[in-house]
Amino acid sequence: MPPSDAPRREQLLNAADRVVQREGPGASMNAIAAEAGITKPILYRHFGDRNGLIRALTERHTSGLLTAVRAALSEPLERRDRVEHVLDTYLAGIEARPQVYRLLTHPEPGDPSGVGNALAPALRQIAEEITRAVQSQVDLGADRELLAEAWGRGITGMVLAAGDWWLESRPCSRTRMVQALADLLWGRLAAAADLPTAALPAPAQDPASS
Repeated sequence: MPPSDAPRREQLLNAADRVVQREGPGASMNAIAAEAGITKPILYRHFGDRNGLIRALTERHTSGLLTAVRAALSEPLERRDRVEHVLDTYLAGIEARPQVYRLLTHPEPGDPSGVGNALAPALRQIAEEITRAVQSQVDLGADRELLAEAWGRGITGMVLAAGDWWLESRPCSRTRMVQALADLLWGRLAAAADLPTAALPAPAQDPASS
């Protein structure tokens, strides 16, 4: 993409964000083009097709979510406070743009491309970040590597499912939801000691930013 096209592309993504937030995951290219004040062929010229537009939205939102989670994991907080901070960071991220989140996680009927599962790669990266944080900070004994891997993926899956339900049903405040999830995680985490030389390694390079 020529550098001169980048600002225009950002404007079009801003327009797509607004339409998706208003109309939900089924927002049409016609509506997005109208919001941007352009014709649909111009929109296609920038993104190829609707799947290309969704991929661009995915890169924008998952990159921001990953950055926020990484920052939360590295905050110099007590362990329980860090757990709650990471949970709150994720829930705040999906709460800020619920319709965009639904677009990225729920495939539309008859969607053969699977673009509705666009958040999956970012979730795998979040699981890896949690795994690394547990490995580097928590003393889990001889099974440290196995437990860290299992916890990283288990925590991510739990928070994805619980966050999806919470966003749809709104049974309680975000603060209360954070506390409920932290309580579930806290048993073994509370019992384990800190590693004597606990230090978080530098985060892995995000492929989307390279």
